[in-house]
Amino acid sequence: MNHSIHSADRATHRKIVVVALVAGIAVAALGIAARTNANYSETAQATHVIKAGKPVVVTSSGASEIR
Repeated sequence: MNHSIHSADRATHRKIVVVALVAGIAVAALGIAARTNANYSETAQATHVIKAGKPVVVTSSGASEIR
């Protein structure tokens, strides 16, 4: 058994790559499966519209003045 990655042979490197690839695919699949199944077309229609208020002028003193 090789205890160092530098002295490992080609088969050991291949095993490490395969295990890392399988683990990455498993994490990605788990992340996709954990997603909520929200219907984005309905949520876009339910958003609230924010309208602009009265204009505000800010002076250099830090106080605000409303016209």
